[in-house]
Amino acid sequence: MRKNQYSSIVVGSGVSGLTGSLILAMNGHKVLLLEKAPRIGGSLSRFYRNGVPFDTGFHFTGGLHKGGVLYEMLSVLSIRELIQPVFLSEDRANLLYFESENRRYEIPYGVEKIKKRLKDYFPDEAAAIDIYFDKVQYVCDQTPTMNLLKLTTNHNDIDEDFIALEEVLNGITQNRILKDLLSCFAMCYGVQPKEVSFANHSRMCLGLYQSIARIRDGGGAFINAFRTKFKDFDVEVCSGKYITGLTDIHDDKVGRFILNTGEDISADHCLFTIHPKEILKILPKEYLSRAFINRVSSFESSTGFFSVFTILEGEYEEPDFEETITTLLPGSDVNELLTPASDSDSALVLIKSIERAGDKTYKIINTFEPACFMDIEAWKDSSTGMRPQAYYDYKKKKVEKTVERILKVFPQYKGRLKVIDSASMLTFRDYLNSPDGSAYGIKQKVGQYNLVGKLPLRNLYAAGQSSLLPGIVGAMMSSFIVARSIIKEDQYNRFLSQNLCN
Repeated sequence: MRKNQYSSIVVGSGVSGLTGSLILAMNGHKVLLLEKAPRIGGSLSRFYRNGVPFDTGFHFTGGLHKGGVLYEMLSVLSIRELIQPVFLSEDRANLLYFESENRRYEIPYGVEKIKKRLKDYFPDEAAAIDIYFDKVQYVCDQTPTMNLLKLTTNHNDIDEDFIALEEVLNGITQNRILKDLLSCFAMCYGVQPKEVSFANHSRMCLGLYQSIARIRDGGGAFINAFRTKFKDFDVEVCSGKYITGLTDIHDDKVGRFILNTGEDISADHCLFTIHPKEILKILPKEYLSRAFINRVSSFESSTGFFSVFTILEGEYEEPDFEETITTLLPGSDVNELLTPASDSDSALVLIKSIERAGDKTYKIINTFEPACFMDIEAWKDSSTGMRPQAYYDYKKKKVEKTVERILKVFPQYKGRLKVIDSASMLTFRDYLNSPDGSAYGIKQKVGQYNLVGKLPLRNLYAAGQSSLLPGIVGAMMSSFIVARSIIKEDQYNRFLSQNLCN
């Protein structure tokens, strides 16, 4: 091929873009991977403060146990050996505190173990617990995308796609605490139980019910694994570059792509893994129907977060610092706790981890509290390092409240908990080139049809966490699915089956 001529362009280098680039390259494509930011990785990226490593958007995942969907995707990509999972305590991976009632629940992973623990807590609700997990398993069994060998670009809806999580829970139990425990993973996709379909809730949660793991070296390990594998194939990575225009359009196919640098690129295919509303800005309006424009414009943003990054200093009365996920719930209505505009306290997730950098070991507590853009809208036109004092006052108040809540649950950390940094939705917006700083792209709402697969111009495609499901598993799976539309079917089937067997 000539210079500036490629088989495929991939736009966006989050985990979906990295996955799509590698799949295409492993199937013989010459790939150009474009990233608007100065470095690749998106929310997988880590940052360092005072030598301490912190993760930006990736903190833990399900599906890494043998036979799990993430385990299998990494196997197909031949990078599984480069990723070292650190599985959380199987018996107490999730700790949930209902602050107003001073109640604590320790939830393991492993479906049967979770069911047994919940039945120990709620012996009168055994039937409801069985019904819930049977329904989750049924949904996932009916979902081809949960199996790499059954991938399809045609999404066949089931009844549970049109029923909200809240409606299902209300139909099987009236125990409000049990309902909160069964819906608490809503924090992992940022949509209220009354808005998300039971089907998508199930698809996102099953892997987390089966196992929960961190990754040694965090999201950076994924970035390094993809970089290493790219060296074996024809992948050109360009940071600081993005598409500004589409030209040479014939028979509804784009021939050339204009970059912000003025470069003129030719490609047979282009896979967008960026936010749907950013894709809409690039597509020529004369090729779009009013219905398509309205559909994309109507997508709502998922929850964002206000985050505080802390470490524990010195010795303290907890010799065995457990890597756990602790969720503080000030009330017992997950819908309300995921409504950050409320004046009352919201849910607060604490992720405890042990990180190593150089010859030092750090005990870290990262916190995440749901937030909405309304909180910081007054400063939306400011940029990093140039915010007004009122913004910093807002952050200081949020940090102080977060520390207060941590110490109420873990009083042994008093005098030892050191705040290293904090981040608002503006921070995430600017750091990750996200249009609104939301944590999970668009909301996955009941009956909603996301932007996935072929776009109105026939050689353009959409993937990413807004296309299928939020999180690393959903984002990667979207690229596996869409790749089927780009690669010849027989070749792609051989690629999947051969690599799964290796």
